Amino acid sequence: MGRRREPRVEEREELDERVIDIKRVAKVVKGGRRFAFRTVVVVGDNRGMVGIGVGKARQVPDAIRKGTERARRNMTRVSTLGTTIPHPIVARNGGAEVMLRPASPGTGVIAGGAVRAVVEAAGIRDILTKSRGSSNMLNVAVATLQGLSDLKDFSEVAAMRGKKPNEVAPFWTRSRKGETE
Repeated sequence: MGRRREPRVEEREELDERVIDIKRVAKVVKGGRRFAFRTVVVVGDNRGMVGIGVGKARQVPDAIRKGTERARRNMTRVSTLGTTIPHPIVARNGGAEVMLRPASPGTGVIAGGAVRAVVEAAGIRDILTKSRGSSNMLNVAVATLQGLSDLKDFSEVAAMRGKKPNEVAPFWTRSRKGETE
């Protein structure tokens, strides 16, 4: 008889997947309305990579699967500084505006809804946030991801300005002895 094949085990890292929004949408056709579902999914590795995906399908599980696949394809690197972000930033998408501020260790994630899901999936543990304007989950999530992807690492900023990294580092990361150097 033939050789027995070992069951194939897929080597894929474990990602944090969160469904943050499920909406029923309608398409008006000649005979009435055709209903489908739109899902917004956030996928992150809890180590600085995060992505958002939108999936639409007639059934909820199919929409979630499509959203997850798109989120995995659209993952981007987020600049972090320890367990927080390097500097404050404000990001907008549509009518949603999201403010992200670094927080000292032990503060936790002060955020709600879509902002919390995106930030936690990215692996940020200490942050202060405020969401203003539209409460549309998709716009808030995209604004949060936009803000996180626009963050700059302080060592890159120092290189652009021609300074030492310690001179442009946030004040809470500077060593007491190193400030006189």
